[in-house]
Amino acid sequence: MPAVVRAGAPRPPLKWAGGKRWQVPYLRPLWEPHGRKRLVEPFCGGLAVALGLAPDRALLNDANPHLIHFYQWLQRGLRVKLRMENDEALFYRHRDRFNRLLSSGHADRQEAATLFYYLNRTGFNGLCRFNRQGEFNVPFGRYARIGYTRDFLAYRDVFARWTFTNADVEAVAVERGDFIYADPPYDVEFTQYAKEGFTWEDQERTATWLAKHRGPVVLVNQATARIEALYRKLGYAVQFLDAPRRISCTGDRTPAREIMGTRNL
Repeated sequence: MPAVVRAGAPRPPLKWAGGKRWQVPYLRPLWEPHGRKRLVEPFCGGLAVALGLAPDRALLNDANPHLIHFYQWLQRGLRVKLRMENDEALFYRHRDRFNRLLSSGHADRQEAATLFYYLNRTGFNGLCRFNRQGEFNVPFGRYARIGYTRDFLAYRDVFARWTFTNADVEAVAVERGDFIYADPPYDVEFTQYAKEGFTWEDQERTATWLAKHRGPVVLVNQATARIEALYRKLGYAVQFLDAPRRISCTGDRTPAREIMGTRNL
């Protein structure tokens, strides 16, 4: 099933590891009967699902504050004046500057948002990774060519009725009728997406919290045995999807098996 985005919708603004655009054709038939509802994503990531479904109202949350700051600047009509080139020395200078802004408490500044965009486009494989000190530590990406966007005005109107928040999953302010789509960090070894990481206990409390929601819920994860057992135990209807494997240290492109749990649909 091909991944498509609605005509006229801007593409996701970031290069995002594990992007979910391929899921949109599977999600759209679930979403369309509820299309007047507010879409809530506790783990909004690269925004492929929100931009693909194009809700009028959305609450989009993520544990990564720098991602949310970037989206909030897009809501204001961000224009990038930063020097942006596919150059290794420039990349590391900009990375150092970004980390200095973080350490000095200025992560919410426009400069930090533009640096975050540049590092995302230029760094290795679209990864977003921080060490235990909270420093961005993704290396230079070595792409042959990179297209940079300087004017993000097209996102301002799309984001007009979308709210972006940076909170723990259980602190997301959901309402009874919300349509929730959640794809938490997958049940795999690499979970250092945010400084605090994402543990098995986080997987359990996320699935349990969502199971209490009285509106429609779609929950997607890596199809491990313990994830399947957890979702079935909590009363999710389960189906399996073959995800494209885009990032692998071995070059393996075999589709990764994923699990989709649904409730109240």
